[in-house]
Amino acid sequence: MSQDAPSAELNADFSSPGAKPTEWSRVEEVLSGAGAFWVSTVRPDGRPHVTPLIAVWWDGALHFATGPGERKALNLAENPEVVLTAGTPTWDAGTDVVVEGRAERVTDEAVLQELAGAWQSAYGPDWAFEVREGAFEADGGVAWVFRVPPRTVFAFAKGEPFGQTRWRLG
Repeated sequence: MSQDAPSAELNADFSSPGAKPTEWSRVEEVLSGAGAFWVSTVRPDGRPHVTPLIAVWWDGALHFATGPGERKALNLAENPEVVLTAGTPTWDAGTDVVVEGRAERVTDEAVLQELAGAWQSAYGPDWAFEVREGAFEADGGVAWVFRVPPRTVFAFAKGEPFGQTRWRLG
């Protein structure tokens, strides 16, 4: 679901001459089409924790799921600040996107039902979830769902021209 495009700021220090800010629609395209993301959280002792996962861009925010006892969920209980990244593994082509925000647990079952549909639409039937007691359930396991409304978003256009664009939201 698209939202009104926020204002973009090109960082000329990290952009090629003549580069233009990346369009917000390109950011949403990357976030909607990414097969995998990297999520960064902070352990209670301050060390970073980074791991790959799948996520969906829905209703103007990224959403991901994790088990209540997994390191991500334990970290978020202490510090809900999170960074999610997506893009291409090439240096000179594509667009990388970095989303900074505060993870909020989603427990509303009507919203979770819609998100379960979004997961299955994005990743296929292997990612079918039941919604029970404010969480996803599949194959006997429980996953909590987190919503990350972007606070700051960076887009890194790779190839000529290279460009770094920043948006500040909320």
